Amino acid sequence: MNTAHNIYIHVPFCISKCKYCAFYSSAVAPDWESYCNGICYEIDFWAEKLGKIKIPTVFFGGGTPSLMPINIFQRIITHLGNKFNLSGCSEITLESNPGTLTNDKLHDFISCGINRLSIGVQSFDDTELKFLGRKHDAKTAINLVENAQKSGIRTSADFIYGLPNHSVKNVISLCNKINDLGLKHASLYELTIEPNTPFGRMNLDMPNNDEMADMYLAISDNLKIPRYEISNYAEPGFECMHNKNIWDGNAYIGLGHGAMGRIFMNNTWYEQSGGDIKFSELNDQVRATERVITGLRTVQGIKLDNEIKNVVDINYINIHNDLVKLKDNRIYATDAGMLILDELLVNLIK
Repeated sequence: MNTAHNIYIHVPFCISKCKYCAFYSSAVAPDWESYCNGICYEIDFWAEKLGKIKIPTVFFGGGTPSLMPINIFQRIITHLGNKFNLSGCSEITLESNPGTLTNDKLHDFISCGINRLSIGVQSFDDTELKFLGRKHDAKTAINLVENAQKSGIRTSADFIYGLPNHSVKNVISLCNKINDLGLKHASLYELTIEPNTPFGRMNLDMPNNDEMADMYLAISDNLKIPRYEISNYAEPGFECMHNKNIWDGNAYIGLGHGAMGRIFMNNTWYEQSGGDIKFSELNDQVRATERVITGLRTVQGIKLDNEIKNVVDINYINIHNDLVKLKDNRIYATDAGMLILDELLVNLIK
């Protein structure tokens, strides 16, 4: 019997493209029937390869999955249940944008199986939302958060900081508003300027590295929920289990164009892409390196097993234990290490 695999389903449709977005998505009118047929075909393919494996978590990401018609979502979930074992599935997440999800539609999604909603709020400031290219206002976002919380499902919200002219004061204000909403999970991402985006073609006056670092540190000082990953914060028990499984190095299938996966089949790891269903073997060194990169993003770090020992420089840890530590047979980055994680990884990995 093959190992359990988490499932990520990419929904590549949006009302419009945000100015910072470099993800695979389209603002054209979706052909939902064709999309659904494609996803179901991929499900059939992997069910034939892997058998009726257990699925611990399902994550509908985007794009804007909340645009999906309920009947399309229901068909996909039903097909997943027919082909795989969802009996132990603890988490089905739907990403959403305010303005695309009425209270009635939210409850329809819940009745079809979702038990976690991730909301792209990004900012509580209407001027900032307009600058980012978002189509909703702050009031609409807050209403969706509150409606989701009242429904009883686990609710998370995404935010962006480090905009032009942002300072620690802006981050403290954002954290206080998150605290006031009583969110038990929040993701706070530094604005990154990607090429081939509207922001990438603008000469924006961004905060410098020291200012960004001060804002990052201010989050932990002011947000009531603790960090469990470099950009994610949650009360204990409210972490995103899907992402935790991926960061821990567990197997997952990516369905849909723009999705990626890591398949474990016949004692071999494969790199996989959705849509066109391509997969190729990963050697042990590449896979171990990936585990280090994702694992060190988390507060708990990564277990120092034989595969990890082959790709990390233990001497670097001994010399730079202010940045990275080895304790109880686990490697983890310190708070100072998290601030320069990319540089740390370059030096830590052989």
